[in-house]
Amino acid sequence: MDCINAKFVSQKISKTRWRPVSSASLHQPDIFATGSWDNEDNKVSIWSIGEHGVSNMDDEFEGDPQLLCEYKHNGDVLDLQFLDQERIATASSTGAVTIFRHHQNSQTLSVAQLWDRAHHYPCDDAPCTGLVCNSPEIVTIGEDGRINLFRADHKGILRTIENADSSTIHAVTFLRTTEVLTVNSFGQLKLWDFRQQSNEPSQILSLTGNRVPLHCVDRHPNQQHIVATGGQDGMLCLWDVRQGTMPLSMMEAHSAEMWEVHFHPSNTDHLFTCSEDGSLLHWESSTSSSVPSFLQGGRNTSAMSRSTVAPGDGNQSLTSGWLSGDSSKGHLETTHMLPSQTLSVNSLDVLDQCLVCGTDGEAIYINRESSDEIESRDCGCTDQAGARRCEEEPGCTN
Repeated sequence: MDCINAKFVSQKISKTRWRPVSSASLHQPDIFATGSWDNEDNKVSIWSIGEHGVSNMDDEFEGDPQLLCEYKHNGDVLDLQFLDQERIATASSTGAVTIFRHHQNSQTLSVAQLWDRAHHYPCDDAPCTGLVCNSPEIVTIGEDGRINLFRADHKGILRTIENADSSTIHAVTFLRTTEVLTVNSFGQLKLWDFRQQSNEPSQILSLTGNRVPLHCVDRHPNQQHIVATGGQDGMLCLWDVRQGTMPLSMMEAHSAEMWEVHFHPSNTDHLFTCSEDGSLLHWESSTSSSVPSFLQGGRNTSAMSRSTVAPGDGNQSLTSGWLSGDSSKGHLETTHMLPSQTLSVNSLDVLDQCLVCGTDGEAIYINRESSDEIESRDCGCTDQAGARRCEEEPGCTN
């Protein structure tokens, strides 16, 4: 496994997110944001591991994340998402939703918009437990069972679904432009369509048996009907919202609460989970897929899926590899990404060849392919037949 850089930041990290990279850019992600929780003063911070990430200090290494700017955050940062390359939306334990603007010329942060008490009880604040962005729209969820729809350039709340849930809503993701999926403390997934005037969900899916709280959800980037969830029991569940009301596959993932699950946005045979038990896992659903170099190696274990419903037709590897009723196709390889277990790994994000996670151990962990590895991997010194030799190319070091 490539070396993982650990940066101790003297604050518990609740959320980590890479800044989006332009589709026209040939560069790897080099800017990410973090939010903290359970500290005397919580902060939203912007870090760099690009040109700004080279330190002259003797006790730091090239590639270590360097703090660019930070801003005090009122309450715990319970969620954090980039709205675009300059703006970041945060969810607070005070019930507030804030948009921060990153001024890249001066490397400062400022508050661009604030919706105070977006989530609340009749006589008290209610934590805003999560949000999801599809610029310019922002959807927030809360402990008060509300779902709010905002627009970044609009001061008011566009729509509120009151009493969307009688339990805490823990996470939300967009399925389509007008549809979001939420997970709650009862182990339910609820699909909401903002085109409908009704305040009722258009679909409800749930875990059978005990009502195990679900804490996180992510949608497959290419197959919008496929979603992954994780919850209090550490199980990884795969769902097809087109079929039935129960998960199609369940995998024993972690020994404690799973806090986040993320599909790789472009290499979609790969998925990542993190947990209260201090582990960060990489899941691979197809051994024939192209594996990014930073994912190779590590301590491997295996997980056997328990399929509950046979899936419908599907030609893509995720469907056949993860959701199949055939147990021989449900054998997944997992890799522990951290060199050793630490305190709770609260958040992770993966983009291109870069992975970042934050922990209660007051540390940020970065796994990023080096520029030399990229140059070697992408040198282009062979044609499709592999006939041209590298030494024929001027300046190639292969």
